Amino acid sequence: MKQLKLVSTVLVVALLLVLSACGTSKSTSTSGTKTTGGDAEKKTLRVVTDAAYAPFEYQDKGEVVGFDIDFLNAVAKEAGYKINIEHVGWDPIFVELDKKIADIGISAITINDERKQSYDFSVPYFLSTNKILVPKDSDIKSAADLKNNKTIAVQNATTGQEAVEGLLGKNSDKIKKFENNNLAILELKGGGADAVVADNTVIEEYVKNNPKDNFVVIEDSSAFAKEFYGLMFPKDSKIKADFDKAVKAVIDNGTYAEVYKKWFKVEPDTQNLKDQQ
Repeated sequence: MKQLKLVSTVLVVALLLVLSACGTSKSTSTSGTKTTGGDAEKKTLRVVTDAAYAPFEYQDKGEVVGFDIDFLNAVAKEAGYKINIEHVGWDPIFVELDKKIADIGISAITINDERKQSYDFSVPYFLSTNKILVPKDSDIKSAADLKNNKTIAVQNATTGQEAVEGLLGKNSDKIKKFENNNLAILELKGGGADAVVADNTVIEEYVKNNPKDNFVVIEDSSAFAKEFYGLMFPKDSKIKADFDKAVKAVIDNGTYAEVYKKWFKVEPDTQNLKDQQ
């Protein structure tokens, strides 16, 4: 009887040791769950984007790639977070952040006062401006020429749309709005529009990669102001401070320049970004 009790006691102690060991193991990281490691407790973040905006984000063999993606991966690593990036489309980015079912939105999103009323933004990470895409034989030479009974294609709910509305009026029937810039450019190719107004990098990249279309890019700095992109968060985001610090670090330590040169083949003007921090 004593021997049986001793065996039972040994078995109970062994079982407790196994359970104790299980309780101290690291948890598996999945979207929306916390990962514990050392003193840090961080969440794997759900990132939403519109992967139809090359070279910032687009789909290549089912994978979302682009400048924004490489940049954010570097920033998340610096901040100590893991991320899952999902293509959801342009308008759903804002809806999902508003409902707080996503943690970050990235898609060449311009920081402006209207958006800041509903969302938080990181410090700026990219300088941009709107430009005009037209056929080589077009008589459009400046933003003022867009007022001469021209039809303009834009991506809906973008600063490109806002810029054109500022020129033609918000309710102008000469503005054609599309779900993304690819569709706007297709409208121009098909003769349904005289011009596209969009972020300079996007249309410049298109012209470079599609020389047979015979398009040119028109710059008018007097009509289109400089814009800065930022990571977008739900209002009162608790991770904004971590990402602000990480964005600054990635710009300062040279990682940003490496990613920028990979995608745009030129050195970035980081001083303009630092001046905004």
